[in-house]
Amino acid sequence: MQTEKILTDVEKAVRELIDTVEPKTGSIFILGGSTSEIQGKKIGSATDVDLGDKVIRRIILILKEYKLYLAVQGCEHINRALVIERECQQKYSFSEVNVIPHRSAGGAFATAAFKEFSEAVTVENMEADLGIDIGDALIGMHLKNVAVPVRLSIKQVGEAHLTAAKTRLKLVGGARAKYRD
Repeated sequence: MQTEKILTDVEKAVRELIDTVEPKTGSIFILGGSTSEIQGKKIGSATDVDLGDKVIRRIILILKEYKLYLAVQGCEHINRALVIERECQQKYSFSEVNVIPHRSAGGAFATAAFKEFSEAVTVENMEADLGIDIGDALIGMHLKNVAVPVRLSIKQVGEAHLTAAKTRLKLVGGARAKYRD
């Protein structure tokens, strides 16, 4: 496994999504993923905490440039709870829950985020603005309605399938309604 290639691909995917979507300052970027899938193994079977830490540190640096919040989805063993900075939790009034992700319950990315954030908290749910899913970890449950797939030039990270999404406002009305672009 080539760690530097993985990190380069993650960075390219994150930057490409941000450049495509042009999110507002303070928007929430969600990351879901599996280091096992990156290695070509079954999700949850070969968690690599070191790789998770490297990926999280890289993404944190990028999102700071754009002044975006990072939310990291844990695995199903913590009911897909999200790790975020307390500042984000307070700004958006998310209800905090009591769980500390670790290698066997939360996964590598959530574990790394809990360690790397300045004041990490966990929340049960949210409606994020955009995000990437590395290895089909199912971030859709934490995206705003309406989620829209974004096709990136990077299709996979390591051996894991990569999916990206943005969100848009719901279109309400009918045949006579007009909408903003």
